[in-house]
Amino acid sequence: MMDVYIEPLPRGQWGPIDGYALEFADGSKFADNIFRSERLAISEIVLRGYKPLLAKVRITDKQANAHWQRPETAR
Repeated sequence: MMDVYIEPLPRGQWGPIDGYALEFADGSKFADNIFRSERLAISEIVLRGYKPLLAKVRITDKQANAHWQRPETAR
């Protein structure tokens, strides 16, 4: 199974999170939708048979393993 990254929006900014985008490691979109919560994003990823990764930091780098974690519900 491939990993799908749950990216907080807007990217690279501090302040309130407006939603979450879903992307593969190469930056291509997993879904065009913007999800309002991490829980909804996780549900969509698992429903399609992929493995979700949640951002642990606000400004993310997909190559840095320390920036990502598996959600408890996806294990």
